[in-house]
Amino acid sequence: MRVLIVEDDPAMVALIRKLLDLGGYQRITVSGSTRDALTHAADADLIILDYQLPDGTGIDLLPRLLGRSDPPSVIMVTGEGNETLAAAALRAGAEDYLVKDHNLRDLLPQIVERTRRNRALREAQTAVEQELIRAERLAAIGEMTVTLHHEINNPLMSASAEVELLLADRRLPDDAREGLGSVRESLLRIRDIIKQAGQLRQADSSDYLAGLRMITLGAAEAAAVPHRGRALLWIADEGVARVTALLLRHAGFSVERVGTARELTTSANRLGVSLVVLSTPGGADRSTALGGFEPVAGRPYALVALTAGDPTGTLAAGVDRAIALPLDPATIAKELIEAAHGNT
Repeated sequence: MRVLIVEDDPAMVALIRKLLDLGGYQRITVSGSTRDALTHAADADLIILDYQLPDGTGIDLLPRLLGRSDPPSVIMVTGEGNETLAAAALRAGAEDYLVKDHNLRDLLPQIVERTRRNRALREAQTAVEQELIRAERLAAIGEMTVTLHHEINNPLMSASAEVELLLADRRLPDDAREGLGSVRESLLRIRDIIKQAGQLRQADSSDYLAGLRMITLGAAEAAAVPHRGRALLWIADEGVARVTALLLRHAGFSVERVGTARELTTSANRLGVSLVVLSTPGGADRSTALGGFEPVAGRPYALVALTAGDPTGTLAAGVDRAIALPLDPATIAKELIEAAHGNT
């Protein structure tokens, strides 16, 4: 992420820079005032924003930062005893807050990492919505293709047959033969276009005229992905479930979502299930860690838990891997594939 530090204290800037550098963040800009922050905010994915600045407050600046079309994530930094201000910042749209005390050194890397994951998850959810729109477009194209085949194929074949019969007449003048040859080529072109439409597997489009776009026929298909079996998802958060399902499909799994522990238990016993993913609040109690789902002994599938808290009970309940929430879209597919392979 591109990080903007809005802070006028050089010592605090040096500390935050060092902590970010240890976390692998290299694209860092520093502003010491609200005016300067507004100048650099457009180039930032994350802003670490001090509350008290020489020419204003972070709370006053926050709406202007978040009002952009592609707003950054903001972590508010306050002095000790200003938790009320931090709460106000959260209500105004800040992602999180930090207090300038002895815990800042430990908490900043954690909060920045969580913010990065949340931001990546939101971007992945947007990609899911776009994928759904593409799927709906492709379904509509498929319906139109069926209509074209039904309504055009018979008259097209009839016209082609008539042209061939005329061309077979040796008495046909050369100029008429040439014209009919052009008609035949056009009919063959129409046939090929309908065939390409029937084989369309993508809904990519390109500019045609000003304000108009057209579907690109004959677009190259994506490289084949190996089939990795069936994945079952029992995930409460709709956004996380959609992202996980999309990434697993792209990785080669067929995906099925279930809504209860009983349904998951029944579905997990079916042939071909290689991966089960469920969400859990975490905690130390193994008896409630999986929400009532009880994996069978000697199961043929990998069991992965997406946990929002302490994974101790979840691991004790027998999962193969516990992955912390918020999940990281950049790595979650790789982790799930590794879990599935490790169980085979």
